[in-house]
Order: sequence, then C-alpha cells, then structure tokens
Amino acid sequence: MRIRLVLLVTLMVAVAPIVPSLAADRGDRFALVVGNSKYPDAEAPLKEPINDARDIADELKRDGFSVDIGENLNGEGMRRAFDRLYGKIKPGSVALIFFSGFGVQSNRQSYMIPVDAQIWTESDVRRDGFSLETILGEINSRGAGVKIALIDASRRNPFERRFRSFSAGLAPVIAPNGTLVMYSAALSSVVSDNGSDRSLFVQELLKEIRVPDLMAEETLNRTRVGVTRASRQEQVPWISSSLAEDFSFIPGGSGRPAPRVATLPPPPIAPEPAPLPPPPRYEPSPPPRVEDLPPVDRVEKNEGTPQIALADDPTIKSLTDKLNANPDDQNALYRRGQVYASKGAYSLAIQDFDGSIRLNPRDVEAYNNRCWARAVIGDLQAALRDCNEALRMRPNFVDALDSRGLVNLKSGLTKNAIADFDAALRINPRLTSSLYGRGLAKKRNGAMAEGDLDITNAKAMDPNIVKEFADYGVH
Repeated sequence: MRIRLVLLVTLMVAVAPIVPSLAADRGDRFALVVGNSKYPDAEAPLKEPINDARDIADELKRDGFSVDIGENLNGEGMRRAFDRLYGKIKPGSVALIFFSGFGVQSNRQSYMIPVDAQIWTESDVRRDGFSLETILGEINSRGAGVKIALIDASRRNPFERRFRSFSAGLAPVIAPNGTLVMYSAALSSVVSDNGSDRSLFVQELLKEIRVPDLMAEETLNRTRVGVTRASRQEQVPWISSSLAEDFSFIPGGSGRPAPRVATLPPPPIAPEPAPLPPPPRYEPSPPPRVEDLPPVDRVEKNEGTPQIALADDPTIKSLTDKLNANPDDQNALYRRGQVYASKGAYSLAIQDFDGSIRLNPRDVEAYNNRCWARAVIGDLQAALRDCNEALRMRPNFVDALDSRGLVNLKSGLTKNAIADFDAALRINPRLTSSLYGRGLAKKRNGAMAEGDLDITNAKAMDPNIVKEFADYGVH
C-alpha cells in the first residue's frame, strides 16, 4: 500500500595485507548457515536457498566446522541462531556466516531479511533486518580470530519496489580486522535466480572450497573468476578482506582435518513455528462491482506541498529531466509517481501511474499504487477498478488485497474489507495495515472485542499506524 524513495550507495573494495599464521586453521571452527526461501511477500518461494544452505553446511562439517543450520527463519529464529553462534565463540576461533535469501541495503549497510519481515519503508529494513556490520562486530567482540561472511542475497526482492524503483543490491561492509566478506554479486547490483535448484555462486564456491591448501582469499578469488566466466560477466561477486592471518578451508597437504573425538553434533536450530504453507489462491466470492459501491463524495487529499517545492526536489528534478529527454521512460514515470505519493501529491502521482500503465499495461505494482493513491483521495470507484485489475493479473498479490481492503473500508463495505484483510493476513500475518484495517472493519461490523484486539496488536507492532490511517481519511 505504501510507496517510498530510493537510496544509492557508492562501490568500494577494501583489501588488507595478510600476515602468515596457522592459528586460524588449528582453532575451533563455528558456522551458522541460513537458507530463507519462503517469504510471504514474494510471488513464490525461492528455489535455491534451502538446497544451497544444506550443501554448504555439509561441506563445512566435512571441513571441521561445528555447523548450526536454519531454514526459513523468522526474526526471532534468526536472533536466537546468532545468539547461539556468539555463545560458542572463543578467543582465536573461526566464525563463519552463510546466508542465502533476500538482502536489502539501507543507510549504507546490508541487511539479511528474515521470512516474516514487515517492510514498507526504509526504516522497516533497519527494524526487521539483521545488519551484517553489526553481526560481524559482535563476533569480533567475542574474540574470533577469523571472521568470514558469505552472503548470497543480491536478489530482486518484493520489498524495495515499495519505496524504491528497483532492488538496490547490497552495500560495502565496514568490517573489523580479520574479516573476509563475499557477496554473490557486485555492490548495488542484483541477479535473478537461474531457474535451477542451486545457485551458480554456491556451485562455484563449493568447487573451490574442496581444493586443499588454498588460502581462503584465493578460494574466494577463484570463485569470483568462476562465477564471472560462467555467467559471461553478468554476475561478478564482490570480495572485501582484512584478514590478518592465513586461513584455509582444508589445511594440510594430506587433505581434510581429522574429526575431533567425542564431539557432540551441533545443536539444532530451536524449533520454529511450522513453515507457512504456500499462499492460498485467493478465490473469494466475486469482487464487488464498481456500480455496487455506495455513493461517496470524492474528497481531495490536502496536497500541502507546493508544486514549486516539488519541482525543486532533487529526486523529482532528476526524474523530470529523464522524462524530458525520453517521455517513454516507464521506470522514471513509475518512480516519480512513488516520490509524488510519498510527499502527499496524490493527483500528480496518479498522473505518473497513468503514464506508467499506458507504457506497460502489465505493471501490476503500478495498478496497485494507483489504486491506493485513488483510495486516499476518495476516488473509490476508480480505485476499485485498479485493485480488481491488479488481483486479476496476480491473484495472491498481498499489496493489492491490502489496498482493496482500504477501498472497501472507506466505501462502508465492511464485510468485503474484512474478507480482503483476512486474505492478506493469511499470506503475511505481520501486515500491520491489514491488521489495523480489519480491526476497524470488525468494530464497524459490530464485533467490538475482536476489532479491539486487532487494533491493539497492530498498534503494538507499529505505533504510527493510527496516524497513517488518519492520513488516509480513516478514523
């Protein structure tokens, strides 16, 4: 339902000299491996992360690591997993993190995203995501001598188009000494899953890890070359190193380190709630027809930002320059519409979404955003048409279900609003706007206790939700 802005980050690579040492190879080795694939906000589960995480975990176990593996972890599950890793680390030990799933950069930091993240704005990324820099800093404070992070999260994700025009990839990491970081793609770039059940990045990484006596930096450099060649330079992994001592995944000329005697198997990830089932296909009774809506006066939202101030906004000015040079730049139209809407200039936003849809009639996000903007200003019949079209193209589109719930709520169709919010919450139980909207609709429908419970839970998740709905004209 919401629309926000873009943040870009400059590319950097930092490499520090290495001081030869074998301490890291002889110390304790601990790894946390996470594969997140079932994100409710995505159209379908990711194919690669679970298989990749299992393959990496198996290899690290053979290489002498004590491995904790987690699959489809929510925020609390990831927090517990990191806490367990912190608790194992001893001075001089090796600590490795592998994460495959969705990642988002914000405020020049990279965040790993749990499956239940509720992200609509840039600040939500910092609230629900896990900062790689923060985690590496905590590992360092526990005394780890070698810190390695292998992050396969440079994917186009369902979150960023809510507040950016595109997925911005990952940001450079400012890591403590003794750290080796590798991303599966270049900074601020994204790659799509290759359609198979394993990622190219992990395939090449495993191939190089299995070479005895290679220093870790050389292992990752060879991985980068392998991925770059195999992808014909469409995917170029990024590496940053400040290692102060040598480290090899398989040290010693005779092969892998011998297994330690009487070592208990690594503790499993604490039980998680049952994985979310695949999103049900939303097939309610036929959606309300436009002619069924009760008459509602069109209420223009007070667009208080003067047009002169909007024209001076650097982002809008840049996008307008692009459109002056190429009026058919659909991405620029969509993006400027987002910026206008975020500043309360809904009529201007709708005009840009009109143009975006004209250039790309299959742009389901533009239909949803226009639905939402029209709902805010009170153009409810047109808003309903947009939401119905978005849901015709993508029946389980949670954003459009949420937006149509708002349309129905403002139209007084409380039962329809509850049905839409219910459907959205089945897909994403932490969708605060649907939870709050359902609470209002239930109270208007006479279910006061149930409505109050939804509203209380929504306010606990997002204290600003009341003001947000008030801005939509809903109290």
